[in-house]
Amino acid sequence: MASLFSGRVLIRNNSDQDELDTEEELSRRLDNRLVLLFFGAGGCPRCQAFAPLLRDFFVKLTDEFYVLRAAQLALVYVSQDPTQEQQDQFLRDMPKKWLFLPFQDDLRMELRRRFSVDRLPAVVVLQPGGDVLTRDAADEIRCLGPACFANWQEAAGLLDRNFLPAEDLDDPAPRSLTDPLRRRKYRVDAAPRGGAEGEEEPGALF
Repeated sequence: MASLFSGRVLIRNNSDQDELDTEEELSRRLDNRLVLLFFGAGGCPRCQAFAPLLRDFFVKLTDEFYVLRAAQLALVYVSQDPTQEQQDQFLRDMPKKWLFLPFQDDLRMELRRRFSVDRLPAVVVLQPGGDVLTRDAADEIRCLGPACFANWQEAAGLLDRNFLPAEDLDDPAPRSLTDPLRRRKYRVDAAPRGGAEGEEEPGALF
């Protein structure tokens, strides 16, 4: 998963704005996790309404106040804000564990094209290998809240190997009665490649 941001810098949304600028640091934060790419903008009314829901969703899965063990989950905010000031303002009340791309990084717009984001907010769910699990999970998060994660985890085959006996790790049998249904719902798509040269810039999202 870290390969998606290879050669780039991700910034932690904490007071020190810690930069993850080595392959080792990116791997430690992103590998063996489901990664949410949150496309949003502070000037988008729908994003303003959705952001508190996503913040609570993320916190209840990753904050030790709510869970004994943080979920194998990472979130990268892919800002579509027109100015850095708006981006900074939007992130001010968001969790410190969120990551984001620097405002000046053109990967923000490249990812928008690559994942065919045509409206905001959008939450693309990626498997640890980089394949797309869900192209836009915003409505699912609104309806189901943190329960989404268990569905994604099972559909992606993401196992916490610390708590499984060795013989179960390579067992191809369904892990639950609902596993085949989840796999049909979350049909995994290969991660899209970059757009062709000369591709037009996407239109307004909000």
